[in-house]
Amino acid sequence: MTLALYQIAQEHRAMVEALTSTQDDAQAIADTIEAELYPLEEKAQRVAYAPKILEAEADAIESAAKEMMARAKAKRTRADSIREYLKTSMEIAGVSKIECAHFAITIKKNPPSVDVFEPSLVPAEFMRQPEPPPPAIDKAAIKAAIKSGRDVPGALLSAGTRLEIK
Repeated sequence: MTLALYQIAQEHRAMVEALTSTQDDAQAIADTIEAELYPLEEKAQRVAYAPKILEAEADAIESAAKEMMARAKAKRTRADSIREYLKTSMEIAGVSKIECAHFAITIKKNPPSVDVFEPSLVPAEFMRQPEPPPPAIDKAAIKAAIKSGRDVPGALLSAGTRLEIK
């Protein structure tokens, strides 16, 4: 039966604690810990392959998704082009409606839209002002302030850990 990494880690920690509480010779403790580290190292190395494989799969999925989005965009562009071709042909022929069993093809007038040909001539009353963005916390400024010795209410520096697999 193969042990899980966390079980090997627990056993290793228990062994280290037992050694340090019963053994006085620092060199003997270090040698024993080094000799007993192999199962933990071997299992950790095997487990470290999993995130690398998952990241490679995620990259492949993202790449395929980009390709599919490009294909979908090309299909939509082609569909728009064919619609425009059909509309132009019907307009040239002077036909505004064609019906068949599956659908009806109709050329209709769009509602009027505004065409601004010279924006600088439009009066200010017709201009919209975008709302300013809400204030955002500047974490870099807070970090610099705390590092320089200032107390910043509601914030503190914290350092976690991360796993790095190179």
